[in-house]
Amino acid sequence: MSASNFPARHIGPDSGDLDQILRVIGVDSLDDLARAAVPSAILDPADDNGLGALPAAIDEHEALAELRALADRNTVDRTMIGLGYYDTLTPPVLLRNIIENPAWYTAYTPYQPEISQGRLEALLNFQTMVSDLTGMEIANSSMLDEATAAAEAMTLLRRAGKSTSPRLIVDRDVFPQTLAVIETRAEPLGIEVLVHDVTTGLPEGEFFGVILQTPGASGRIADVQSVIDGAHERGALVAVGADLLAMTLLTPPGEQGADACFGTTQRFGVPLGFGGPHAGYLAVHSKHARQIPGRLVGVSVDADGNLAYRLALQTREQHIRREKATSNICTAQVLLAVLAAMYASYHGPEGLKAIALRVHARASEFAAALGDAVVHADFFDTVLVQVPGRADDVLAAAKAAGYNLWRVDDDHISVAFDETSTPADVAAVLAAFDAKPVNAAPSDIENRTSEFLTHPAFHAYRTETAMLRYLRKLADKDIALDRSMIPLGSCTMKLNATAEMESITWPEFSRLHPFAPAADTEGIRALIAQLEEWLVAITGYDNVSLQPNAGSQGEYAGLLAIRNYHLSRGDAHRTVCLIPSSAHGTNAASAVMAGLKVVVVASRESGDVDTADLKEKIAKHADELAAIMITYPSTHGVYEHEVREICGAVHEAGGQVYVDGANMNALVGLARPGKFGGDVSHLNLHKTFCIPHGGGGPGVGPIGVRSHLAPFLPGHPLEPSLGNGPTISAAPFGSASILPITWAYIRMMGADGLRRATLTAIASANYIAARLGESFPVLYTGENGRVAHECILDVRGISKETGVSIDDVAKRLADYGFHAPTMSFPVAGTLMVEPTESESLGEIDEFCEAMIAIRAEIDRVASGEWPVDDNPLRGAPHTAECLVAEWDHPYSREVAVYPQGLPSGGARAKVWPSVRRIDGVYGDRNLVCSCPPIEAFAE
Repeated sequence: MSASNFPARHIGPDSGDLDQILRVIGVDSLDDLARAAVPSAILDPADDNGLGALPAAIDEHEALAELRALADRNTVDRTMIGLGYYDTLTPPVLLRNIIENPAWYTAYTPYQPEISQGRLEALLNFQTMVSDLTGMEIANSSMLDEATAAAEAMTLLRRAGKSTSPRLIVDRDVFPQTLAVIETRAEPLGIEVLVHDVTTGLPEGEFFGVILQTPGASGRIADVQSVIDGAHERGALVAVGADLLAMTLLTPPGEQGADACFGTTQRFGVPLGFGGPHAGYLAVHSKHARQIPGRLVGVSVDADGNLAYRLALQTREQHIRREKATSNICTAQVLLAVLAAMYASYHGPEGLKAIALRVHARASEFAAALGDAVVHADFFDTVLVQVPGRADDVLAAAKAAGYNLWRVDDDHISVAFDETSTPADVAAVLAAFDAKPVNAAPSDIENRTSEFLTHPAFHAYRTETAMLRYLRKLADKDIALDRSMIPLGSCTMKLNATAEMESITWPEFSRLHPFAPAADTEGIRALIAQLEEWLVAITGYDNVSLQPNAGSQGEYAGLLAIRNYHLSRGDAHRTVCLIPSSAHGTNAASAVMAGLKVVVVASRESGDVDTADLKEKIAKHADELAAIMITYPSTHGVYEHEVREICGAVHEAGGQVYVDGANMNALVGLARPGKFGGDVSHLNLHKTFCIPHGGGGPGVGPIGVRSHLAPFLPGHPLEPSLGNGPTISAAPFGSASILPITWAYIRMMGADGLRRATLTAIASANYIAARLGESFPVLYTGENGRVAHECILDVRGISKETGVSIDDVAKRLADYGFHAPTMSFPVAGTLMVEPTESESLGEIDEFCEAMIAIRAEIDRVASGEWPVDDNPLRGAPHTAECLVAEWDHPYSREVAVYPQGLPSGGARAKVWPSVRRIDGVYGDRNLVCSCPPIEAFAE
């Protein structure tokens, strides 16, 4: 085994750069910086920081060899299990140019729409695809998975309806994992779930909603129309889980009066991946547009009147609404949504319909050969077969032939066909039932009469050349990490190394069904177990669950563990959750979802938790205190020195401590929340542990817990090894197919590399604070005048004095070729900057020089040289068209588009925003969330 050179590839500053950084911030070494920044009460010594339990670092090729050995332990048999997961054929042009393309997978959430037009257009295509196929007018830009989309549909029905009943009717034929997540979400909210076979009629009594599936888990196509009509007559609303491929043939629920549709887009080219990540969806009619959770891409206009895309109704973002939020969702599955949308564009409506007909033909051929043994006459792709007392024998025979079927019970086997199924597969599986193919025409299930996917986006890119160029055109409109530093505070936009990414598309990982036999998935299970062990070592906790597939879901899972722990001890009265005013907004939303009451704890002017106010709140709520949620380092970017005191005070009152691990990039190798007072933490693998952000997803939000909370970790109805805890995500191990990314990162970095990465991130943040402090005051620092891994630049005073807004600064940065830092979070009118450990000193200096130049431009506004309402900042960003359009501004075109002068040979590549500043108010007043014809915007 060779020594790993990977840390030097991952960490941007070399030894010379680091010496310069340390000189500027005034310390002699990284260890000196650690002692100056991190409270001594929690700082682990370098030789006793938990990382000694990690294996020695290895290089990229050795890591890939180990991953190959793990992959080879998996068996990729033909999967015919179904239950919402189906094998699919990903067009190679999409695999190479989306999933394997850093221009797509390293982008961030499109909060800066002017430099995110490409992925916003792709997401608008996704929304249009979902709306058209479900018969709804509005779809959001993806959900975490099908089961959580169903749970969000449940709460939407409750909010949107007029019924005061707490009862929800769930059809017995809903997927079992979907039901489990619905039940998890319902219980803390006081929703009573009644599982009922809706084909026998709706039950007696009142209920606020009905959730059903078409086709159902058994393959049955139910009479959706009669259920919807019956529910509406009784004052209830209805949500339908709809298979989008089947919707090319069947009348969509939206046309039958359903109030919401939910589901997954997995079978649109997104690999199985042992359960994820996949893009779920949620769609509604226009009257419920402002009730739908998650993100909506809307259409607006820019400063020149040109059509432009943006996130609509951003005030619905949960970090803004805090405890008043109706959902804790703060992310999506953008990368997978883009893939699904482009799959639909590549095939078009007739191509999708042809695939659906082919799938149904295979299922019909299979059913025809089994005759009266088939349970349901109406099906699309899944056939339920009666095999009295023979289920195990049939299952074994199929397995021997290389096929995984689904055992429903002793007397029934379910067989699901998909895009990859062939007539040879039909014959082979029939042999397991002691049957042979017969000549029979497919049953005619087609009853859809409405058109779908009529927009040119689904007709113009059928050739590989056209699709290749379309994807390139869209990517060129965006700034991702492949083009520039993205200095977003709290978001940790670091290197996502190619070696970390390489294995996720290997079929031994990507083609595993989440409910495949355990013997088929030994390799991925071994990888998961190793990763859990490593995260235990890094965090100082006793157990880790990888099921939550986003940070918000990790928060929720951790709070449920606390709640269920108190309930197990008879402490049902412990329902108060203390949350500092500086905390992530999703903390409050998650607490409310978990059935807890939020009590806000004040922050000092320094940004630290006000311990005097904390003690008053603890005393006031001592008997009902369930937990405190703190982010460490704080959301203000500092290490609070009183963190042990805070944890101790809560524990003394009988509460539990939730440490939000969003800022773990400042702790790895230095301090462990499980050792300094935390009882539970969620991590963001898409931040600290290198899973790329993908334009706003995928993510993974696992939780670590101390041993007393381990019994309350997430469980799953189809994975006995996980126990009986609440089900948080649809798949037992969440977004399992991207876990090799984090595995590879830890394996190649090793203990020394991880610790050095943390210290370098802290050093780089302090360097930026030192360089920019004179131009933009640094709002918060710790006791020793240091920041953690990020710093907050205060623009409020500058704005008050000059009229230049925080938006002006952010948009102007695009003209300099940079993505803006995090705006107005956690403090309005500020910029939160996080350089991470991956950015070189040269890139950091270029960012600092751009910010200093922008401050000089602000000074020219302040001096009166440029008017407040007409200057390069207010006019930003500037497009290439500004060079040829009419020009009547008091600043030159050259200043507009080349603020640092014309580029020389080695200068930074020019970024040309594709649109000018976008009018958000116009977009919200004229809400359009699907692909419109250009003519729709004519005056």
